Amino acid sequence: MANTVYELRDIDFEKISQLVYKQCGINLHEGKKELVKARLGKRLKEGNFKSFADYHRYVTTEEGINELVAMIDSLSTNLTSFFREERHFYKLHEILPEITGSSSRGRLRVWCAGCSTGEEPYSLAMTLKEVLNGRGADLKIMATDISTMVLRTAAVGIYSVDRVKKIPQPLLRKYFQIGQGKWQGNYRVKKDLRNMVEFMRFNLMEKPSFAEPFDVIFCRNVMIYFDKETQNGLVDRFYNGLKEGGYLFVGHSESLTGLTHRFKYVEPSVYRK
Repeated sequence: MANTVYELRDIDFEKISQLVYKQCGINLHEGKKELVKARLGKRLKEGNFKSFADYHRYVTTEEGINELVAMIDSLSTNLTSFFREERHFYKLHEILPEITGSSSRGRLRVWCAGCSTGEEPYSLAMTLKEVLNGRGADLKIMATDISTMVLRTAAVGIYSVDRVKKIPQPLLRKYFQIGQGKWQGNYRVKKDLRNMVEFMRFNLMEKPSFAEPFDVIFCRNVMIYFDKETQNGLVDRFYNGLKEGGYLFVGHSESLTGLTHRFKYVEPSVYRK
């Protein structure tokens, strides 16, 4: 089966697209057909499936639940970097003291939704520490993604030298260990920063049931993969998951314009409850 080329018929693409949409809200339009064929073709080869129809049948059975998760992993786009869209981190610097109040021991809860391989939540963790930790603040970040594969990478917190280039040198020295021996050319997030972040698999189509509301939610460059109906539901769940006065950050290329929502516009891509 090593050299098998699988044909992705329109009917199979339609069935897979509907399944992905139903499972996690990602809208795979016709332009994504080649991406689906390439990424799932590898899964078909590894699992010795005869065709895309055979694969679809399997992932919709109880026995195929793990492969269904692997399928979603394969089709999730995971483009990310440290301090991506850095204007948001400057904005955080500005609003954090106000959110935590004037008490010497502020308490802050942040949700990083669609955290990918961890660069974003660790960027958030560094920002929170720099701004608030001198006050002995109680800081926690919940980082979620639908892909178990990226969450494993994120939890380990090891990045190649290319991946950490955007981190300012003082922060890199302060929060990362330089790899030695077989780890040369890599950096690992130090334990106290890793301990601030809890990684867990979460499907944004589900209703969140976290123990307490958040002060800040980052969900950047995720909603672009959803249709308007899915975006409306998600933004509503974010609103309910925030404390009064809490902030929602979306990607620079995203906006809540055209959606039904209760947020107050602060500035492009930043909203407040």
